[in-house]
Amino acid sequence: MNKKIRLAIIGTGMRGTFCFGDILKKRDDVEIAALCDTNHVRLKAAAEFLGNPPLYTSIDEMAAKETFDGVIITTPDCTHYEISMKALDYNWNVLVDKPLATNVKDCKTLIAKAEEKSLTLMIGFNLRHHAVLKKLKEIIDNGTLGKVFLAENREFYDGGKTYMSRWNRLFANTGGLWIHKGSHDFDVFNWLLDFPKIKRVCSFASVNVLKKEELPFEQENDIQPGPDCNKCHYQSKCADRFVFNENELKFWGDEATAVDGYRRNQCMYLSDKDVHDNGIAMVEYENDIKVSHMECFIGSKTDRVYTIAGDKATAEVSLEERTIKITSRWTHEAVTYYIPEVAGGHGGADPSLVEKFCKVIKGEEKANSTAIHGLLASAIGQAAEISRREHRMVEMSELLGE
Repeated sequence: MNKKIRLAIIGTGMRGTFCFGDILKKRDDVEIAALCDTNHVRLKAAAEFLGNPPLYTSIDEMAAKETFDGVIITTPDCTHYEISMKALDYNWNVLVDKPLATNVKDCKTLIAKAEEKSLTLMIGFNLRHHAVLKKLKEIIDNGTLGKVFLAENREFYDGGKTYMSRWNRLFANTGGLWIHKGSHDFDVFNWLLDFPKIKRVCSFASVNVLKKEELPFEQENDIQPGPDCNKCHYQSKCADRFVFNENELKFWGDEATAVDGYRRNQCMYLSDKDVHDNGIAMVEYENDIKVSHMECFIGSKTDRVYTIAGDKATAEVSLEERTIKITSRWTHEAVTYYIPEVAGGHGGADPSLVEKFCKVIKGEEKANSTAIHGLLASAIGQAAEISRREHRMVEMSELLGE
């Protein structure tokens, strides 16, 4: 396959433009054949950055005029199902940024459609491509840890506080952050453990910090904060301000807001929200394997810290420090691996994900993050959301069947 791969990007926000778009425009074997977004202002701003490909505000209009080898979908989570179904109906191979969909029912329908059409439906689980986690997977697979029976991941994401300023703050848009954010991490557990059967899930989550009572400044008289950080009277006083620069205002300034009403930097303390700013989810697999995943969107650092316990050794991992420490159970001897820095977003994982999708389209490799994997990760996330909101343990048979 010597000709360039023709790819379209549907959704021209941060991921679509500055992640996938930026990576694709630097590849010699890819042509960004079109951009599609319902917001024409943001669409135009993305086009200027990505070399002015054809622009469309309608998928149907784009399909009528263009042909593609594949599309990359980076729209809000609640639209993934509808847009992916439409893309498959148009016979396009699909890379959809996580999650596959916001509930199990829609995931199953998408899988059936992709199988019916014999098309690739790949999930943007970029953590699978992180060099540190790839090394950890190799260590687990070669038996260094022995039989793994317990694992945890503690995710500290200081930048995640901005979820409360954006579309991510609403359950209706994401299915909840256990799906939007947690699907990454639940997939990593599934993958590291070789996809054992999931038995049950429980979770606890809440908004403890990013609420009105916790405003980090004194209000003056009757002057209200907002309506966004760029216009806020208290901008200079607020340590959590999320102020757009001149280039970002082309995407999310007043002109773009006038099109669809969306503000990307509302006050994270005063915004309406029904997701969590911190929580813990626990999963039990077959053979009594247990894992826990912590999300904390308030703090002083950003890192994913893993502990994997086996009957021969324990692994302690930091993605930020790019280290894996293996300590033997009986001798207490310790070996630490330092994984070299890799260029690109998410520790070099994003370019590797795109490389994989391109090789799949060329027929050189098979997808490693499949729609089935997307289903399993979304299923755990959905179960965690049910557990949180209904205050109960969720048996996975409720969602997946026996």
